[in-house]
Amino acid sequence: MPNKGVGAFVCLVIIMFDITAGILGIRAEAAQNQEKHLRLWLFECKEPSQEAFRLGLGAIVLLIAAHVLANLLSGCTVCNHDDIQKASLGRQLSLLSLFFTWVILAVGLGMLVIGTKANHKSNASCGLSHHHFLSIGGILCFVHSLFSVAYYVTATASIH
Repeated sequence: MPNKGVGAFVCLVIIMFDITAGILGIRAEAAQNQEKHLRLWLFECKEPSQEAFRLGLGAIVLLIAAHVLANLLSGCTVCNHDDIQKASLGRQLSLLSLFFTWVILAVGLGMLVIGTKANHKSNASCGLSHHHFLSIGGILCFVHSLFSVAYYVTATASIH
């Protein structure tokens, strides 16, 4: 088990990556909203925002980095079905946190990718609205930090 200083540093890095990703996602949404667009119900025609594209891409990279960091440094606490049923409460909480980090990653990353792709310079077109995808993905980055830190703490604590 890593010492408390290393564990606190890892948790701080995970939080910083996720919070920065969340802020970038929200700022990308704001940059996207500054571009000219015409909206009719669910359809909209808009100019892509290069700033929103860059900020969204940064949010995607940081979210993935935080997720990889939390998962690689935590280790596998329970690896088969029989171990899950016999596992201690700490290990079960670890697995629950792990499950939620993957679900939040999938939804948040999907939202960020859709919102970022809509702002790629070659996508100046009309189609379904991708409104608020970047900000929702950014908010999910904040939630991801909570479950990632919970997973890291419970996984490393239940190993010993």
